[in-house]
Amino acid sequence: MKLISTIIFILMSNFSSADFFEDISGSIKNNQKRLSYGISVTDFNKDGKFEFIVTGFKFPNLILSHKNGYLENINTNNLFADQTRSTIGVAACDIDNDGFEELYFLNTDTYSGQKQFSDRLLDNNKNIIDLFQLDKNLRSLNLTAGRSVVCVDRNGDGKYGIYVANYGGPTRFYELKKGSIVDQAPLLKINRITGGRAVVAGHILSNYMDIFAANERGPNFLYKNENSTYKDVAKSLGVEDTFENGRGTTLTDFLYRGKLDIVSGNWNGEHRIFLNNKNKFNDIANSEFKIPSRVRTIISADFDNDGFDEIFVNNIGEPNKLFKILSDGELKQIQLSNGLEPLGLGTGAAVADIDNDGILELLVSHGESGLQPLSLYKANIKKPFKFLRILPKTTFDAPARGATVILNTNIRNHAKTIDAGSGYLCQMEPVAHYGLRNGEKVNSVTIKWTDGSSDNFNIDELNKTYIFRKGI
Repeated sequence: MKLISTIIFILMSNFSSADFFEDISGSIKNNQKRLSYGISVTDFNKDGKFEFIVTGFKFPNLILSHKNGYLENINTNNLFADQTRSTIGVAACDIDNDGFEELYFLNTDTYSGQKQFSDRLLDNNKNIIDLFQLDKNLRSLNLTAGRSVVCVDRNGDGKYGIYVANYGGPTRFYELKKGSIVDQAPLLKINRITGGRAVVAGHILSNYMDIFAANERGPNFLYKNENSTYKDVAKSLGVEDTFENGRGTTLTDFLYRGKLDIVSGNWNGEHRIFLNNKNKFNDIANSEFKIPSRVRTIISADFDNDGFDEIFVNNIGEPNKLFKILSDGELKQIQLSNGLEPLGLGTGAAVADIDNDGILELLVSHGESGLQPLSLYKANIKKPFKFLRILPKTTFDAPARGATVILNTNIRNHAKTIDAGSGYLCQMEPVAHYGLRNGEKVNSVTIKWTDGSSDNFNIDELNKTYIFRKGI
């Protein structure tokens, strides 16, 4: 009997060690139960390293910085914390061209339609201020319930605007004009009233930043950028998905061919992988991936640095899922133990190499249905492994969100977008992170900027982060 027990223990230990993710939630200091939704990754405090920005729904917004092996909240500003409001969506980008990213906090105190509290647009210039509270900007307040927010450089000049996916009210598209915040959505004819949920922006169709918006109770939008204006081509290209309810979405290069595709998760409906084939889209999701779930955020990333991306499907109130994208476009489901969260109330998730060890961390927020602490995971892998990280920057020295990085090797041409937000409420680090396959030799990287121009850069060393600036 003792021998049998020992064998069972060994088997269980081996199984545990083989878990794809390691649960490192214990490294989050003061990780109390709370209601959280959106997460962004940016360097808001200008210390030269990225932080997780975690929203609070009637709980304080957090700035989680990595210090001495732990994530701790370093925010001391009451305006930033803003726990009297109900913050759910968040995105960062440089809207004033000072080289640092501002933060858009989307507040939603009601399910749909008119809300009590406006959104905030925070600038950290010596002191943290809300640009919406300046007298000249009060007439532009967003007082409609929203869900997601994404940054868009529609002109390709490094000057970002902010697309706000509202629910039961008009879409907003904010830009700075002569120092004032102006809603350009009516001018662009994208101020449509719908059940806005998720939105992504990048090189989907054109040489500039296009926009894909996943909606509820109505068709999705796919706005092609035509000389800085937008034309909805969702119907003609087959991504309307009118009878589904969109939630999480992301851009990924499904065939490792140097082109971005759309992954779109539907609430309790079939999930999609819209393959971009000569600017027409076909749903190629397999039966396992299609299975309906209560999906929230969807993330594509190479968590284990093996040179093959994974797709993480974050669900609420039911198990999360993880799929590996193989070289022939086949999806292989990975069984999870850590990260499964069968009773987790997942509302958002984001990735970043927050501790600079070459392995991505996955931060999962919880809320809506009950109080739960944050979860933090990273792939259970050991050295040696090879990776490459590319951080493109604009001419203003800010992260070039919406740019496309293409890794050129002897095996693949692999495109990744520099995340502009808000596949559902969240935004990833502004870095293209690649694991390297066995026998893979890196030739160069190509960066396609938001104006459609491209630059090639040689790579002479692995296991490091390269910063490449437009025009240099």
